[in-house]
Amino acid sequence: MIELVHHLPQLDQKLIELLSSLTKEEWTKQTIAKKWKVKDVVAHLLDGNIRTLSGLRDGHKSEASPINSYQDLLDFLNQLNADWVQAMQRVSPQFLIELLKFTGEPFYKYYASIDPNGKAEYSVAWAGENESKNWMHIAREYTEKFLHQQQIRDAVGKQGIITQEFYIPFLDTCMFALPFTLRETTTEEGNILQFTVIGEVKGEWFVRYDGKVWELSKKLPEGNIISTITIDADASWKLFSKSLRADDLRDKITVEGDKEIAEVALGMVSFMA
Repeated sequence: MIELVHHLPQLDQKLIELLSSLTKEEWTKQTIAKKWKVKDVVAHLLDGNIRTLSGLRDGHKSEASPINSYQDLLDFLNQLNADWVQAMQRVSPQFLIELLKFTGEPFYKYYASIDPNGKAEYSVAWAGENESKNWMHIAREYTEKFLHQQQIRDAVGKQGIITQEFYIPFLDTCMFALPFTLRETTTEEGNILQFTVIGEVKGEWFVRYDGKVWELSKKLPEGNIISTITIDADASWKLFSKSLRADDLRDKITVEGDKEIAEVALGMVSFMA
Protein backbone atom coordinates (compact mmCIF):
# COMPACT_ATOMS: atom_id res chain seq x y z
CA MET A 1 0.00 0.00 0.00
CA ILE A 2 1.25 3.48 -0.95
CA GLU A 3 -0.35 6.45 0.81
CA LEU A 4 0.07 9.49 -1.42
CA VAL A 5 -3.03 11.58 -0.75
CA HIS A 6 -1.10 14.06 1.42
CA HIS A 7 1.51 14.52 -1.32
CA LEU A 8 -1.09 15.94 -3.71
CA PRO A 9 -1.26 19.53 -2.34
CA GLN A 10 2.55 19.77 -2.22
CA LEU A 11 2.79 18.67 -5.84
CA ASP A 12 0.06 21.15 -6.75
CA GLN A 13 1.96 23.95 -5.03
CA LYS A 14 5.01 23.18 -7.16
CA LEU A 15 2.79 23.30 -10.25
CA ILE A 16 1.28 26.69 -9.43
CA GLU A 17 4.74 28.12 -8.72
CA LEU A 18 5.95 26.78 -12.07
CA LEU A 19 3.00 28.05 -14.10
CA SER A 20 3.14 31.48 -12.46
CA SER A 21 6.75 31.82 -13.66
CA LEU A 22 6.10 31.00 -17.33
CA THR A 23 6.48 33.59 -20.07
CA LYS A 24 3.99 33.95 -22.92
CA GLU A 25 6.41 32.12 -25.20
CA GLU A 26 6.87 29.25 -22.72
CA TRP A 27 3.13 28.59 -22.66
CA THR A 28 3.36 27.72 -26.36
CA LYS A 29 6.38 25.38 -26.10
CA GLN A 30 5.98 21.89 -27.53
CA THR A 31 6.05 19.09 -24.93
CA ILE A 32 7.15 15.48 -25.29
CA ALA A 33 3.41 14.67 -25.51
CA LYS A 34 3.45 15.08 -29.28
CA LYS A 35 -0.02 16.56 -29.77
CA TRP A 36 0.16 18.97 -26.83
CA LYS A 37 1.92 22.22 -26.11
CA VAL A 38 2.44 23.47 -22.54
CA LYS A 39 -0.96 25.18 -22.37
CA ASP A 40 -2.67 22.00 -23.56
CA VAL A 41 -1.06 19.95 -20.78
CA VAL A 42 -2.17 22.53 -18.21
CA ALA A 43 -5.71 22.32 -19.58
CA HIS A 44 -5.59 18.52 -19.23
CA LEU A 45 -4.53 18.84 -15.59
CA LEU A 46 -7.54 21.07 -14.97
CA ASP A 47 -9.76 18.49 -16.66
CA GLY A 48 -8.49 15.86 -14.21
CA ASN A 49 -9.56 17.98 -11.25
CA ILE A 50 -12.99 18.79 -12.66
CA ARG A 51 -13.66 15.24 -13.82
CA THR A 52 -12.83 13.83 -10.38
CA LEU A 53 -14.97 16.37 -8.52
CA SER A 54 -17.91 16.01 -10.90
CA GLY A 55 -17.83 12.27 -11.44
CA LEU A 56 -16.54 10.85 -8.14
CA ARG A 57 -17.39 13.45 -5.52
CA ASP A 58 -20.72 14.60 -7.00
CA GLY A 59 -21.72 11.35 -8.74
CA HIS A 60 -22.37 13.06 -12.08
CA LYS A 61 -22.17 10.66 -15.03
CA SER A 62 -22.06 11.81 -18.64
CA GLU A 63 -23.11 9.63 -21.56
CA ALA A 64 -20.39 7.34 -22.87
CA SER A 65 -19.96 4.89 -25.70
CA PRO A 66 -20.02 1.18 -24.79
CA ILE A 67 -16.66 -0.01 -23.41
CA ASN A 68 -16.03 -3.65 -24.34
CA SER A 69 -12.25 -3.77 -24.41
CA TYR A 70 -9.08 -2.03 -23.24
CA GLN A 71 -8.80 -0.40 -26.68
CA ASP A 72 -12.37 0.89 -26.42
CA LEU A 73 -11.48 2.48 -23.08
CA LEU A 74 -8.28 3.96 -24.48
CA ASP A 75 -10.08 5.41 -27.50
CA PHE A 76 -12.81 6.87 -25.29
CA LEU A 77 -10.31 8.54 -22.95
CA ASN A 78 -8.19 9.89 -25.81
CA GLN A 79 -11.26 11.47 -27.42
CA LEU A 80 -12.42 12.85 -24.08
CA ASN A 81 -8.99 14.43 -23.52
CA ALA A 82 -8.79 15.83 -27.05
CA ASP A 83 -12.24 17.41 -26.86
CA TRP A 84 -11.42 19.16 -23.59
CA VAL A 85 -8.06 20.47 -24.74
CA GLN A 86 -9.64 21.82 -27.92
CA ALA A 87 -12.35 23.62 -25.95
CA MET A 88 -9.75 25.16 -23.62
CA GLN A 89 -8.05 26.95 -26.54
CA ARG A 90 -10.32 29.92 -25.81
CA VAL A 91 -9.22 30.12 -22.14
CA SER A 92 -6.27 32.29 -21.12
CA PRO A 93 -3.21 30.92 -19.28
CA GLN A 94 -3.95 33.17 -16.30
CA PHE A 95 -7.50 31.90 -16.01
CA LEU A 96 -6.25 28.29 -16.24
CA ILE A 97 -4.04 28.99 -13.23
CA GLU A 98 -6.97 30.50 -11.34
CA LEU A 99 -9.14 27.46 -12.13
CA LEU A 100 -6.39 25.08 -11.01
CA LYS A 101 -6.16 26.95 -7.70
CA PHE A 102 -9.95 26.87 -7.31
CA THR A 103 -10.27 23.12 -7.98
CA GLY A 104 -7.02 21.91 -6.39
CA GLU A 105 -8.08 22.08 -2.74
CA PRO A 106 -11.48 20.35 -3.14
CA PHE A 107 -9.76 17.70 -5.30
CA TYR A 108 -7.34 16.93 -2.48
CA LYS A 109 -10.02 17.13 0.22
CA TYR A 110 -12.21 14.66 -1.64
CA TYR A 111 -9.48 12.03 -1.80
CA ALA A 112 -8.48 12.70 1.82
CA SER A 113 -12.08 12.02 2.87
CA ILE A 114 -12.47 8.53 1.39
CA ASP A 115 -11.42 5.17 2.84
CA PRO A 116 -8.07 4.26 1.26
CA ASN A 117 -8.96 0.57 1.49
CA GLY A 118 -12.41 1.00 -0.03
CA LYS A 119 -13.19 -0.17 -3.55
CA ALA A 120 -12.22 2.38 -6.18
CA GLU A 121 -14.75 3.43 -8.78
CA TYR A 122 -12.23 2.70 -11.53
CA SER A 123 -9.61 -0.04 -11.61
CA VAL A 124 -5.98 0.57 -12.55
CA ALA A 125 -5.92 -1.39 -15.79
CA TRP A 126 -2.24 -0.83 -16.60
CA ALA A 127 -1.35 -2.69 -13.39
CA GLY A 128 -3.54 -5.60 -14.45
CA GLU A 129 -6.21 -4.88 -11.84
CA ASN A 130 -9.86 -5.59 -12.54
CA GLU A 131 -10.71 -4.06 -9.18
CA SER A 132 -8.58 -1.55 -7.25
CA LYS A 133 -8.47 -0.06 -3.79
CA ASN A 134 -8.86 3.70 -3.39
CA TRP A 135 -5.22 4.04 -2.33
CA MET A 136 -4.12 2.62 -5.68
CA HIS A 137 -6.45 4.93 -7.58
CA ILE A 138 -5.06 7.91 -5.61
CA ALA A 139 -1.52 6.75 -6.40
CA ARG A 140 -2.48 6.70 -10.08
CA GLU A 141 -3.79 10.26 -9.73
CA TYR A 142 -0.43 11.22 -8.25
CA THR A 143 1.44 9.74 -11.21
CA GLU A 144 -0.81 11.61 -13.64
CA LYS A 145 -0.20 14.92 -11.90
CA PHE A 146 3.53 14.26 -11.62
CA LEU A 147 3.88 13.20 -15.25
CA HIS A 148 2.08 16.17 -16.74
CA GLN A 149 3.90 18.65 -14.55
CA GLN A 150 7.18 17.02 -15.56
CA GLN A 151 6.22 17.26 -19.24
CA ILE A 152 5.84 21.02 -18.75
CA ARG A 153 9.12 21.31 -16.83
CA ASP A 154 10.92 19.31 -19.49
CA ALA A 155 9.56 21.56 -22.26
CA VAL A 156 10.54 24.84 -20.59
CA GLY A 157 13.77 23.65 -18.97
CA LYS A 158 12.65 24.34 -15.40
CA GLN A 159 13.23 21.25 -13.28
CA GLY A 160 12.16 20.88 -9.67
CA ILE A 161 10.32 17.61 -9.01
CA ILE A 162 12.91 15.00 -10.02
CA THR A 163 13.70 14.67 -6.32
CA GLN A 164 13.50 11.90 -3.72
CA GLU A 165 10.41 13.59 -2.24
CA PHE A 166 8.36 13.74 -5.43
CA TYR A 167 9.93 11.25 -7.85
CA ILE A 168 10.26 8.14 -5.70
CA PRO A 169 6.47 7.95 -5.03
CA PHE A 170 5.95 8.28 -8.78
CA LEU A 171 8.38 5.44 -9.49
CA ASP A 172 6.98 3.27 -6.69
CA THR A 173 3.56 3.50 -8.31
CA CYS A 174 4.77 2.99 -11.86
CA MET A 175 6.50 -0.24 -10.83
CA PHE A 176 3.12 -1.86 -10.11
CA ALA A 177 2.97 -2.35 -13.89
CA LEU A 178 6.09 -4.54 -13.88
CA PRO A 179 4.57 -7.86 -12.69
CA PHE A 180 1.68 -7.37 -15.12
CA THR A 181 4.12 -6.67 -17.98
CA LEU A 182 5.93 -9.94 -17.22
CA ARG A 183 2.74 -11.98 -16.71
CA GLU A 184 3.34 -14.22 -19.75
CA THR A 185 7.08 -14.58 -19.11
CA THR A 186 8.23 -17.60 -17.15
CA THR A 187 11.54 -18.64 -15.62
CA GLU A 188 12.74 -20.84 -12.77
CA GLU A 189 11.06 -20.33 -9.43
CA GLY A 190 12.98 -17.84 -7.30
CA ASN A 191 14.54 -15.96 -10.20
CA ILE A 192 14.61 -12.18 -9.81
CA LEU A 193 14.70 -9.19 -12.14
CA GLN A 194 16.20 -6.05 -10.62
CA PHE A 195 15.18 -2.58 -11.88
CA THR A 196 17.58 0.18 -10.81
CA VAL A 197 17.17 3.93 -11.36
CA ILE A 198 20.31 6.07 -11.16
CA GLY A 199 21.17 9.75 -11.50
CA GLU A 200 19.56 12.65 -9.66
CA VAL A 201 17.25 10.18 -7.90
CA LYS A 202 18.20 6.62 -7.05
CA GLY A 203 16.09 3.57 -6.28
CA GLU A 204 15.88 -0.20 -6.62
CA TRP A 205 12.89 -2.46 -7.26
CA PHE A 206 12.72 -6.23 -7.62
CA VAL A 207 10.29 -8.70 -9.15
CA ARG A 208 10.57 -12.37 -8.18
CA TYR A 209 8.96 -15.27 -10.02
CA ASP A 210 7.27 -17.62 -7.53
CA GLY A 211 6.57 -20.34 -10.07
CA LYS A 212 3.24 -18.84 -11.13
CA VAL A 213 3.36 -15.07 -10.96
CA TRP A 214 5.85 -12.23 -10.57
CA GLU A 215 5.83 -10.38 -7.24
CA LEU A 216 7.05 -6.81 -6.72
CA SER A 217 9.28 -5.80 -3.80
CA LYS A 218 11.45 -2.85 -2.81
CA LYS A 219 13.67 -5.14 -0.74
CA LEU A 220 15.81 -7.85 -2.28
CA PRO A 221 13.87 -11.12 -1.83
CA GLU A 222 15.39 -14.57 -1.53
CA GLY A 223 16.43 -15.98 -4.88
CA ASN A 224 18.79 -15.41 -7.79
CA ILE A 225 19.07 -12.13 -9.69
CA ILE A 226 19.15 -13.24 -13.32
CA SER A 227 18.58 -9.88 -15.00
CA THR A 228 19.36 -6.28 -14.07
CA ILE A 229 18.07 -3.15 -15.79
CA THR A 230 19.73 0.15 -14.96
CA ILE A 231 18.13 3.34 -16.30
CA ASP A 232 18.80 7.05 -15.88
CA ALA A 233 16.27 8.92 -13.74
CA ASP A 234 15.41 11.45 -16.44
CA ALA A 235 14.77 8.64 -18.92
CA SER A 236 12.56 6.63 -16.58
CA TRP A 237 9.45 8.81 -16.65
CA LYS A 238 9.68 9.03 -20.44
CA LEU A 239 9.85 5.24 -20.74
CA PHE A 240 7.07 4.42 -18.28
CA SER A 241 4.68 6.95 -19.86
CA LYS A 242 5.40 5.66 -23.38
CA SER A 243 6.62 9.14 -24.33
CA LEU A 244 9.70 7.36 -25.64
CA ARG A 245 10.40 3.65 -26.04
CA ALA A 246 13.43 1.63 -24.98
CA ASP A 247 14.96 1.84 -28.46
CA ASP A 248 14.89 5.64 -28.18
CA LEU A 249 16.70 5.52 -24.82
CA ARG A 250 19.39 2.89 -25.40
CA ASP A 251 22.16 5.25 -24.31
CA LYS A 252 20.34 5.70 -20.97
CA ILE A 253 19.70 1.98 -20.31
CA THR A 254 22.06 -0.84 -19.33
CA VAL A 255 21.01 -4.49 -19.26
CA GLU A 256 22.97 -7.26 -17.57
CA GLY A 257 22.09 -10.96 -17.47
CA ASP A 258 18.96 -12.38 -19.13
CA LYS A 259 18.27 -9.97 -21.96
CA GLU A 260 15.01 -11.60 -23.10
CA ILE A 261 13.29 -11.01 -19.76
CA ALA A 262 14.76 -7.51 -19.61
CA GLU A 263 13.37 -6.63 -23.04
CA VAL A 264 9.88 -7.68 -21.96
CA ALA A 265 10.23 -5.59 -18.77
CA LEU A 266 11.36 -2.57 -20.77
CA GLY A 267 8.02 -2.65 -22.58
CA MET A 268 6.32 -1.62 -19.33
CA VAL A 269 3.79 1.22 -19.60
CA SER A 270 2.36 2.69 -16.38
CA PHE A 271 -0.29 4.89 -17.99
CA MET A 272 -3.29 4.49 -20.28
CA ALA A 273 -1.36 4.88 -23.52
